[in-house]
Amino acid sequence: MALTIENFVKLANYYNQTAMIMSAICVQKGGIPMENYVGRMYAADVLEFIAEYGRRLKADSQIVIPADVASVIERFNAEYERVKSLTTPSQKPIYEMTLDEFEKFMNI
Repeated sequence: MALTIENFVKLANYYNQTAMIMSAICVQKGGIPMENYVGRMYAADVLEFIAEYGRRLKADSQIVIPADVASVIERFNAEYERVKSLTTPSQKPIYEMTLDEFEKFMNI
């Protein structure tokens, strides 16, 4: 995927739509907190990807980033920094889990 402002905007829109759908799912499941929804791991991965994409856009000196897009990049970075340390119910970050622990957590 080529680094472009347009691709970043598409990814940002995708994440926002995913977050909206996840919120609706949580409401439908009885109002569970987003932090307890199993699908949050997918959303966290997408958020991490978007934050990194934004960092790479800013690092590319050939790309001129409009001020409104730069502020969106900063908001995604701040959101990622806020949630990157969230742990699973076992209080163990998902990247430190064994495959067996992850499968048990995901009910696979």
